[in-house]
Amino acid sequence: MRQRHFDEELVELKTKLLRMAGLAEDQIDKALTALVNRDSALARQVIERDHQVNALDVEIDEDCIRLLALHQPAARDLRLITTAMKIATELERISDLAENVCERAIELNEEPQLKPYIDIPRMGRWARTMVKGSIDAFVKDDATLARKVLADDDFVDDLMEQLFRELLSFMLESPQTITRAIRLSFIAKYLERMADHATNIAELVVYLVEGKIIRHTTPPTSSTNSLSQ
Repeated sequence: MRQRHFDEELVELKTKLLRMAGLAEDQIDKALTALVNRDSALARQVIERDHQVNALDVEIDEDCIRLLALHQPAARDLRLITTAMKIATELERISDLAENVCERAIELNEEPQLKPYIDIPRMGRWARTMVKGSIDAFVKDDATLARKVLADDDFVDDLMEQLFRELLSFMLESPQTITRAIRLSFIAKYLERMADHATNIAELVVYLVEGKIIRHTTPPTSSTNSLSQ
């Protein structure tokens, strides 16, 4: 009976984590929409909704600590609980970065648009896809899918470097663009950090599935189809 109750609590823990992941993914989507559409009202909604993600982070953390204290799990169950705690932290930081994007978007909306938004939405969509892929890998216990997420991080890094060079040329040609260009650079960095957090989740999934800690190891080669997306 005790084991059955414990198993039910683990299912509930995973359910909460998935709910949190869905919120974080939606925060990314809405932040990008607010930026591209210059919608300050939507940006403020994203900022206000961040507290929901924070609340789930605290709740999951408390649940994990209670499960560790009461059941003293071992092996796979122990990895699941400790991994869930860390994934929740990564998701909370992703939501914070979506909030940061919205703060810069509101500031940018006070001035004329510097340039068409092409690379930034691509970065955002790719980061969001990486977050979803890492969570899918968690749900499916799929280390292969998790490693694909790790490989895809290079694409976001390449886009960020390309965008930085473009924004630098704007600043050199016209000092009046500096403030806007810097804010766009911040947004690009926020999106790149989202992708980094997605890779952290993917590394945690590999640990969960295989029991291997792969942080700080040589990263995999970037996916061959990434640049075509």
